[in-house]
Amino acid sequence: MNQAVLKMLERYECRGVSDYENALREIFQELALLGLWRGKFFEKAAFYGGTALRVLDGLDRFSEDMDFSLLQPDSSFTLTPYCKFIRNELQAWGFPVDVAVKSKSVETAVESAFLKADTEQQLLVIDAPASVVGSVCSGRRFKIKIEVDTTPPLDFSTESRFLLQPIPFSVRVYNPSDMFAGKMHALLFRNWKNRVKGRDWYDFIWYVSNECPLNLKHLAARMRQTGHWDSEDVISEEELRRLLSERIHSLDIRSAIKDVEPFVKERGSFEVWSKEFFEHVVERLVVL
Repeated sequence: MNQAVLKMLERYECRGVSDYENALREIFQELALLGLWRGKFFEKAAFYGGTALRVLDGLDRFSEDMDFSLLQPDSSFTLTPYCKFIRNELQAWGFPVDVAVKSKSVETAVESAFLKADTEQQLLVIDAPASVVGSVCSGRRFKIKIEVDTTPPLDFSTESRFLLQPIPFSVRVYNPSDMFAGKMHALLFRNWKNRVKGRDWYDFIWYVSNECPLNLKHLAARMRQTGHWDSEDVISEEELRRLLSERIHSLDIRSAIKDVEPFVKERGSFEVWSKEFFEHVVERLVVL
């Protein structure tokens, strides 16, 4: 195994298959970012979302997908040339993977690609114990979805952040207050049919507990784009708190916990989850 990859793997306490899969997924995410950096992708786009928080800020939950936004709207943008950089980067570090753009059945502003890998094959690459490799069903695969918003709402700013493994490189990322605004928009308006995305609520707690202020101007821009705000004015703090209170009132706490539990090792904090708890978190929310 490559020594740089070994050092990345040493950050994890891997015992069972799920531990190794989570470790591999995060190593793949960081190698994908390295490939995108080599391909000059961050001259056009910025990283945001749960995986950005996990990789760059130490969010204590695993995250599956990688979300990006163009710096300026460009409906002609395609991920196709960048898939090559991602695939070549992972292969250069010893991981045979497939990376391909997802064909669209309907026209959307989101450009998507999937990184797919054979689980058993990747476990062999990192010298996982035979007992772990042997417990994986033949043909089992895991995937990472990569999405780029090609017509992003504006009124956001970005900054360069640095990763040191497997080699030093930089990543352009939304600044924290704008990233929080994106998470708040998802929490308030995400349409997940009858399911609740508890990961949004978990991340909300993280932002507030880390005293990160929320940018109301960028939140309003996102709401305008999705038809949830029809004023040119910035949404007020009072209106935001009212929307949050309504959302909390209708929140299915058990469903929220069920969604996020598989991504968190320390589950004791869920014991305090309740509508009263989230109302308390809202009280501590700071806005810009």
